[in-house]
Amino acid sequence: MSLFEIKNLNVYYGAHHALKDVNMNIEANTITALIGPSGCGKSTFLRCLDRMNDLIPGVKVEGSVMFEGKDIYKDEDTLELRHRVGMVFQKANPFPMSIYDNVLYGVRLHYKLTKDEASRIVEESLKKASLWNEVKDRLKKSALGLSGGQQQRLCIARTLAVNPSVVLMDEPTSALDPISTRSIEDLMRELKKDYTIVIVTHNMAEAARISDRTAFFYIDERKRGFLVEEGATSEVFFSPKDKRTEDYIQGRFS
Repeated sequence: MSLFEIKNLNVYYGAHHALKDVNMNIEANTITALIGPSGCGKSTFLRCLDRMNDLIPGVKVEGSVMFEGKDIYKDEDTLELRHRVGMVFQKANPFPMSIYDNVLYGVRLHYKLTKDEASRIVEESLKKASLWNEVKDRLKKSALGLSGGQQQRLCIARTLAVNPSVVLMDEPTSALDPISTRSIEDLMRELKKDYTIVIVTHNMAEAARISDRTAFFYIDERKRGFLVEEGATSEVFFSPKDKRTEDYIQGRFS
């Protein structure tokens, strides 16, 4: 089932045409990897899915992004959309507060919780993020004392706490060591049972390991990003339709 249907998507930053004529679907309960060289519009496209680009002065979005049958740029309340579509950023960004309060930060924007409800959400979210056993005895300690990999999993727990349908991840492992990277990758595989995941990555091996589908973006001579091809990861990596995809995956250009 297609959770997102993107049609004729164009994004402008002022006079700059950043993303040109993107058409693709994103299936439910899959991991979709967005790959391509720097500046090709991967993160711009990702931010279109939860309207984070709205926060950038001068941005203009044309076309339609349908989420569960509704055009998010016409029919969807932005606050409700970001409740359903969560974002995990490249650099872990825990707030300077306790682990407990970090997990509940977004939930408290939407709901007034009893102490028992709050404790349940914290435990469930940290378990989903494979972090509970490591932090259950120091929930009231500062989140800033966690390692980089733990901080990123805490940010994932914070995203999951508001019960989204979709988790967007913008290079979530790029600042992590190999062991922490593998932990996040294992976590993503587990999470796709209950969530739809879209990830931007420059790591071809990571995209091949974890994703079900891959979308390859490229950039033209006018610095406009566009979608070259999208499909099952095995097909995009081993039987690409476009030579530019093959060249990029094989490292013949970047």
